[in-house]
Amino acid sequence: MSKTKLKPFLKWAGGKSQLLEEIQKHYPCGLGTVIKKYAEPFIGGGAVFFDILNNYELEALYISDTNAELINVYSQIKDNVGKLLQMLNTFQGEYLPLDTESRKEYYYAKRERFNTLKREHSLTVETAALFIFLNKTCFNGLYRVNSKGDFNVPMGAYKKPIICDIENLINVSKALGKVTIVCADYKQSATFADETTFAYFDPPYRPLNVTSSFNSYTENDFDDEAQTELAVYIQSLVDRGVYVVASNSDPKNTNPDDDFFDNLYKNLTINRITANRMINSNANSRGKIGELLIFGNIKDKENEKKFCTMVG
Repeated sequence: MSKTKLKPFLKWAGGKSQLLEEIQKHYPCGLGTVIKKYAEPFIGGGAVFFDILNNYELEALYISDTNAELINVYSQIKDNVGKLLQMLNTFQGEYLPLDTESRKEYYYAKRERFNTLKREHSLTVETAALFIFLNKTCFNGLYRVNSKGDFNVPMGAYKKPIICDIENLINVSKALGKVTIVCADYKQSATFADETTFAYFDPPYRPLNVTSSFNSYTENDFDDEAQTELAVYIQSLVDRGVYVVASNSDPKNTNPDDDFFDNLYKNLTINRITANRMINSNANSRGKIGELLIFGNIKDKENEKKFCTMVG
């Protein structure tokens, strides 16, 4: 067990820090013994991943994402944390003393540099440092790109953002030493997951309405067809004995008759929970909202020992 508590190093739209207590209820029993591996194919900010690292000793861990720049950040923290910290410390020292107008000039220059590197597919320490800088100083910590793939979030209004969190990043670097980090579609996790694996899926949420897709994650939309493909894949893992928990939005927030996910996951168990909507372009639209936690049913004594929460 890790002596130093690790923290997510990024702000992330839809991050699961506030829902950890609810998700923890559905961790498999025997985590660290019967369940020896962990996979998170949509890593994002990694709140659940870091909770697992903090509390369980596992034989192997796997994280992945299709966002190449995000995966590069994890990889650079793992392999080049010293150089990364030097750059972040420079950014912090240059940015914090500036007045608002000078900060804007600095921010947009760094954003343009990041987009230049992104267009060149340059996955370097500098790209990772710029990613973290922008995440800490942009509006609400959003990661949003336009149709061309350019990061286009405006500057935020944080007075003293912590751009260079030295202690946490060093500790995260050490912990990532035993983690397989992959830039890939979630289906690649099939090569890792087996009956000793706990897999958590936190995909781009299905939008509740037209405007709620404000935080577009990549150039490619995760539409209903993609949600359906994911559900088929999750069912295939469950059929193989993998313990799976998945999160998504609840369509019934806006349409009580929308059974989209109820139908997709009819062979699994769906729990409806309440979360705070942390990021929305309209401040008046923030507040309590229903979300879904989806996990496998207990259908036989063989698998019953994997479940911490008995579902009646």
